[in-house]
Amino acid sequence: MAQKVGKVRSAIKSRKKSRKTDQHEEVLFILKLGRADWRRLAVFVAMFAFLVGLGSGYLLWGREDVPQVTEAIETTGEDEHAAHIALGEQVNPPEGYTLQTIFGDAGPQLLTAGAIDRDAFVQIYAGANRPLTEAQLAILEQGSDSQIVLNKQNAYFLLNFFWALGLTNHNTILTEGPMAQSGEDQIGRFASTGGWTLGAKPAMELYASTPIVTLTAPQQKRLEEVATQVYRPCCNNPTHFPDCNHGMAMLGLLELMASQDASTEEMFAAAKYANAFWYPSQSLELAQFFKSTQNSDFADVDGQELVSRNYSSGSGFKAVHEWLANSNLLPQTPGSGSSCGV
Repeated sequence: MAQKVGKVRSAIKSRKKSRKTDQHEEVLFILKLGRADWRRLAVFVAMFAFLVGLGSGYLLWGREDVPQVTEAIETTGEDEHAAHIALGEQVNPPEGYTLQTIFGDAGPQLLTAGAIDRDAFVQIYAGANRPLTEAQLAILEQGSDSQIVLNKQNAYFLLNFFWALGLTNHNTILTEGPMAQSGEDQIGRFASTGGWTLGAKPAMELYASTPIVTLTAPQQKRLEEVATQVYRPCCNNPTHFPDCNHGMAMLGLLELMASQDASTEEMFAAAKYANAFWYPSQSLELAQFFKSTQNSDFADVDGQELVSRNYSSGSGFKAVHEWLANSNLLPQTPGSGSSCGV
């Protein structure tokens, strides 16, 4: 990726330098024209205006065909808008993205563990004018055998739900990984810990406190393989270092999937679409990049590649954004949806 972006930047600089050289030579040519040359040039321009403009009936400043040109321009604008809408629907498909994983009893266990204060959780959505649906309340209070569907309507619900799961579930990624290596007294300073205010207990009492999702050795191995390779565009840390809400939510989602024997390919694909609904504007730019450079639709881009450090980390996404900006290919984007708070 870095080499590709570097080549593009060099080409852009070369073109800019070439344009400047051409413009400089044109200016020198004009300055060297004598008075006789200027008179001849003026006569030529006048004759050209008559022959091509008035003489042929093609009024350069008011041809009857101008409305057709305007219409074509408007149509082109509409086409671009339609293309952006189509691209957005690839990134955030209206029907959502369905996983083979079910919610199970994770919701009731989170309530029992004190990871979620039921009333505070309900109120945060009511206050945002996005009250929980009956199905979401059932997931929280009774559990559900329904498959998880990632979509625009439930992205906010799932973000906080899986944040609570990732934070509370006992797993060695939290107890022995990068979060713990910074020192126990520092763990509470991260956005993913100190920012969790919807629990019935303080965040540090919840941290890796309850075995809600237990994994076998092979399941844990797959989880760690994926978690170390799934990035998010707000920083350069993988899910293995879940220092913000999106990272912790991704950890919770991947843990639940691993516990139900999801393959690494399924987990990478889920991470791709979870990022797409949690970071819609950044994901739209990534979709535009792969369409422009590889002619690949978002659905066809390999999940492991898309969520890698090369593209979905903070630095990787920045390089993609700069390439799109320099190429005048930045798409019209929706809201970022990437707040790190509840």
